[in-house]
Amino acid sequence: MSFQNPSDEAIRALLQRVKTIAVVGLSPKPDRPSFGVSQVMQAAGYRIIPVHPGASEILGEKAYADLASVPEAIDLVDVFRKAQDVDAVVDEAIRLKLPAIWIQLGIVNEAAALRAQTAGLVVVMDRCIKVEWRRLCS
Repeated sequence: MSFQNPSDEAIRALLQRVKTIAVVGLSPKPDRPSFGVSQVMQAAGYRIIPVHPGASEILGEKAYADLASVPEAIDLVDVFRKAQDVDAVVDEAIRLKLPAIWIQLGIVNEAAALRAQTAGLVVVMDRCIKVEWRRLCS
C-alpha cells in the first residue's frame, strides 16, 4: 500500500477547520523556511505553537520542547524535520490522539505517513502548507 495525499477538497476542509498549528522544528532564525512559512500562516490567522527544545519563544509565542508539553489543544502538527525524525513525531501525535499531521515539502517518510493514517490522523506529506493554503484558501 502506498501513501496518497488527501484530495484538494479534503485539504481545503482541513485548512478551514484548523485553528492551532504546532510546528515541530520551527526555527527561531528568520532566514529558515520553517520561520517564513509559520509567519505567513500566523498572519493568515492561525495560532502557531513552536515546538523546538532549544528555544523559549518564536514568533511571539512560547516554545515547547515536544508536543506532549503543549498545554492546549492542537488541531494540526506541521513537521519541519528530516525524514528520519518524522517517525518519532508521528508516534507522539498518535499517542496524543492529535487529529492531523502535515509533513512539509521535501520530507518523505511513507511508513510514518501510513502509520499515522492507519491510526486515524489526516496526513498530508511532501507539500508546503503555505503554498497549499494560498492555492486553496486565500
